[in-house]
Amino acid sequence: MTDQPIEKVMAEAKTIAVVGFSSKPGKAGYYVPAYLQGEGYRIIPVNPNLDEALGETAVPTLSAITEPVDLVLIFQRSENVPPFVAEAIEIGAKAVWMQLGIAHETAAAQARAAGLDVVQDACMLVEHKRWRPGF
Repeated sequence: MTDQPIEKVMAEAKTIAVVGFSSKPGKAGYYVPAYLQGEGYRIIPVNPNLDEALGETAVPTLSAITEPVDLVLIFQRSENVPPFVAEAIEIGAKAVWMQLGIAHETAAAQARAAGLDVVQDACMLVEHKRWRPGF
């Protein structure tokens, strides 16, 4: 998957909505967004079971977000991805990133057709450390 716009997405994204944000520090759905927040990205936790995470107000769904979102980072099983991609398109996100082990080609094609950049089956933390300017 070397044709993925990984560097472009990381360079252009400022606000990241994290679908499947976890309250458990040992899970990737927590420590990846925590790392990204530490690197200067604004994180919006998306989890209907949380009120707050990483000092940010959590929202139950992507459509509940009231500000522009650059990237929707998805921590959900592959078969659950399509509705989140559809919602990402609806809210005007510029990109969708499916975390390592997560891919859905039909949903990815829909996102691309709507003009979104798409990354699948890649860990944003790992890719950011590889990409980070100056390192």
